[in-house]
Amino acid sequence: MIGLTALTVDHRHDPVGVGARPRFGWQVTGAGPGTTQQGWRISVADGSGAVVWATSADDDTCVDIAYGGSPLESLRRYSWRVDVRTSDGETTGSGTFVTGVVDGQWHGTQWVGAPHPSAAAPIVRGVFDVDEPVLEAYAVVAAGGLAVVELDGEPLDGSVLGPGFTDYDIVSQYTVTDVTSRLTPGRHVLSAELGRGFYGMRGRNTWNWERAPWHDDPCVRLLVAVRTERGMQVIGSDESWRVTDGPTRSDDLYAGEDFDARLVVAGSADAAFDDTGWSRVRIAAGPRGVPEPQRQPPIVVAERLDPTEVTQLSPGRWVVAFERVIAGWVEVEADGGGGETIELRFGETLQADGAPNCVDEKGYFDGRFQTDRVTLADGPVHWHPRFTWHGFRYVEVRAARLPRLRAAVVHTEAPRTGRFSSSEPLLDTVHELTVRTILNNLHGIPTDTPKYEKNGWTGDGMVGARMMLQNLDTHALLAKWSDDIAQSRHGRGAPQVIAPHGGWSMDWSPAPTWHAALLLVPWEIHMQTGDTEVLRSIWPDARDYLRFELDRCPGGIATTTLGDWVAPDTDAGGGNPPEDSRIAATAFLVAMCDTAARIAGTLGEDAEEWQAAASVSRAAFVDAFWDDGAAEVRGQGDDGYRQAHAVLALAYDLLPPAARARAAARLAEDVVERDHHLWTGALATPHLLPVLTRHGHGEVALAVALQTTYPGWGYWVTQGATSLWEHWKPESRSRGHYFLGTLDDWLYGDVAGLRPLSPGWRRALVSPGLLDTSLQSADAAVRTPYGMLSARWRRDEDGVVELTCEVPVGVTAEVELGTGRVGVGAGTHRFRHQVE
Repeated sequence: MIGLTALTVDHRHDPVGVGARPRFGWQVTGAGPGTTQQGWRISVADGSGAVVWATSADDDTCVDIAYGGSPLESLRRYSWRVDVRTSDGETTGSGTFVTGVVDGQWHGTQWVGAPHPSAAAPIVRGVFDVDEPVLEAYAVVAAGGLAVVELDGEPLDGSVLGPGFTDYDIVSQYTVTDVTSRLTPGRHVLSAELGRGFYGMRGRNTWNWERAPWHDDPCVRLLVAVRTERGMQVIGSDESWRVTDGPTRSDDLYAGEDFDARLVVAGSADAAFDDTGWSRVRIAAGPRGVPEPQRQPPIVVAERLDPTEVTQLSPGRWVVAFERVIAGWVEVEADGGGGETIELRFGETLQADGAPNCVDEKGYFDGRFQTDRVTLADGPVHWHPRFTWHGFRYVEVRAARLPRLRAAVVHTEAPRTGRFSSSEPLLDTVHELTVRTILNNLHGIPTDTPKYEKNGWTGDGMVGARMMLQNLDTHALLAKWSDDIAQSRHGRGAPQVIAPHGGWSMDWSPAPTWHAALLLVPWEIHMQTGDTEVLRSIWPDARDYLRFELDRCPGGIATTTLGDWVAPDTDAGGGNPPEDSRIAATAFLVAMCDTAARIAGTLGEDAEEWQAAASVSRAAFVDAFWDDGAAEVRGQGDDGYRQAHAVLALAYDLLPPAARARAAARLAEDVVERDHHLWTGALATPHLLPVLTRHGHGEVALAVALQTTYPGWGYWVTQGATSLWEHWKPESRSRGHYFLGTLDDWLYGDVAGLRPLSPGWRRALVSPGLLDTSLQSADAAVRTPYGMLSARWRRDEDGVVELTCEVPVGVTAEVELGTGRVGVGAGTHRFRHQVE
């Protein structure tokens, strides 16, 4: 029966805290074969049921329909309804949303914090009365740093490590929580423990977060809007609130936390608690950025793991092991005498002496690293960090007696949206390790290792964007991060190589290979989700940056400080390979120009400027680097044949059409000569297997994917990897990095054969590319804005391939088996093909 599902506002179900111009979407389900949507009508109503806006159209649009009515009121619940007409009948759906502070009015609430600098995390507290039954109530939390907020002693919501991290001089995020059911008439207590995060970091670190332009001690701004029959009551943080140092004696994202259970303030959640001994709060300046509701999903505790093994190293020293490398913390249950300490040291690997590696090998930080300390009070203590997370599989415990530990897996809430499986267990294993590792690096932004950096390196997120979007619900996170990249320009020059950026003094410019994220990530979001607003948001910065980059690339050849990072013949700590990095730089310059032309066209602007620039660079690239006789892309200082050069030239269409097949054949020849091993780093690896497959070398590509000796994904698996590594080498610094896991793009796009042909998968290609190889089957699905698109194929002993694809309403698929293409609409479709 026909119906609607996935009714969303700003890509969330019944969200609390949206902006002034929310966007609506839905999916049609239960439809018969070939069903199409023919029209729709949306209406939005206020709390009294009065319609405040309605619109309709006779088309099949069902994604990102923007509100266009009169200004919405702040912190109010609205309902919305959509009526849809299809060729298979009519259906309807409804939902709700709550606005954020869309009128900019904070009703006198102020930024507050501790009156004097202290390493301890302050606790601020306010008491208020509710006089009559509540119709609506919403709590708003903004923070300079991190805030753990409680209402009457219970957490405000299930999130952790929030609100979200931004360039606090440009944007300051806040969260909104519905507390209607919790505010009964009577007295209530609102409190917040404040952590430093990236806002108030004290310890020296190589990225200079301790000297960021916004740097200050942590602060918070809290507002509760309560509506009753008599009107609105506003409760907020102000000079009357009280503050004291809490039991968290220090917190640092890299060093860890110190907690003293003897200093827990008992009874402070009780409205009758006497806080006259506490200090008055300091009225803080707070972040200077524009307040915005947090766009990305919250960070949450997604899973808990019990230990798999405990080893005693010596009296008072144990190593507790868990099943895999994770990002998060351990929950401690201990019972001892007051003043006893427990020290926890976290590592992804073990050192020669059996202890976890919690060493800062590169000297990035002053003092300790990945270490928590807990001082016990008399009696039971239950504790976990509130203001940091670690990358680890192993925990060394130093204590008088072994406490009970349980690991908490902590990352941005990002449900699985895609799936992949095949007849090759190794491919399935690598796929699962890839998704795990991505999740380990989602903490409001896509991070570079949960252990070492926690930074949003732009090139890393750029190469990982597709697999993030095809596996997980990361649309809002990556759209927000795209704005972070644009904002890192501060209106001039190139974007920074990490975003958000806090004034890191190290100059990586020029680095078009990493700066390209400013265009390529939003375009990937657009292709996967159909989101045009993300393009409109970044376009002024992207356009101006690209002009800046072209101006410093005379003749169309670019240079870069960052090449095909962590190729196999680089140092295990990272670095550029022994090859001409101008080739990668120019390839990404062309990719940016091509993408700019597409963005301009999408936004209704003239694309000629970017097309012309791409043509100049393509011609210059061929003149400078293409050896037609040898069918090779060569640069100055290359150490022999370099796979990355050919891969990038073919991936970004830099070579004349007549040269491409020969270049691909030479690439395949080198792979075979290396006994079917890759020799690429982070930039070229995403394209190696697709380039080979799409130029007729699918069996070579499959052999690389299934390789179990160094270097390759299978080598990691044979070495016992439970996540992806930062380098191909076993000496890799981190065991929690996703940017070499881009085999996953090939699994979806070539092995299963699912690729978008137009934004949002409106037109999709279903074209498995390995039907004539030793692979016997594959099954994959991606969540498009219109529903799940899937492809499943199997080849029998006689070489007959059976392909089944399921197409949602709103998507048209072109199915390619053999030499022809067949167009299909919504429904389940089956095909047979004889492999020659």
